[in-house]
Amino acid sequence: MTTKQAPYQLSSLITEEQIKEGLSRQIFGYDDQVMMVKVFFKKDVIGDLHAHPHVQVSYVAEGSFEVYIGDETQILRKGDGFYIKPETIHGVKCLEDGILVDVFNPLRDDFIS
Repeated sequence: MTTKQAPYQLSSLITEEQIKEGLSRQIFGYDDQVMMVKVFFKKDVIGDLHAHPHVQVSYVAEGSFEVYIGDETQILRKGDGFYIKPETIHGVKCLEDGILVDVFNPLRDDFIS
């Protein structure tokens, strides 16, 4: 599936989708090869352990997170980032209100279905 996107995405015009209490996301530009998602966390919310067939690169835009990748755990703060290989178990715990910017290759069809 290829979706044509406008060259600019304005956060104020993108619907924020509630995932669960204290966790929501905005889906920014994407096509069949790449997708960028801004994810909003409230303190103590857990992004459950999971795996997917996508490469994921994430940037901590705000806050701090305990990040679990495979058998490793690391505390990351604003300005830090992480990389997830396909099919690697990972998750996060938000230590203070925060925002992650996630980029996936290819796009997450399950986010737009």
